[in-house]
Amino acid sequence: MAKLNITLTRSLIGRPEDQRATVKALGLNKMNSSVTKEGTPAIRGMVRKVEHLVTVEEVQD
Repeated sequence: MAKLNITLTRSLIGRPEDQRATVKALGLNKMNSSVTKEGTPAIRGMVRKVEHLVTVEEVQD
């Protein structure tokens, strides 16, 4: 399964609490912070919820 490199590229100011919680659950804190996660259906669903705030790149193992 491919890994996803997820970077927070937009600010959370003025965003609904559920979107803030999703970004926090992904492990992103500050602008331009990045995490690498497995591309599981749960992670992909979280990314889709906040796709307007993050940039996603697939990383081959």
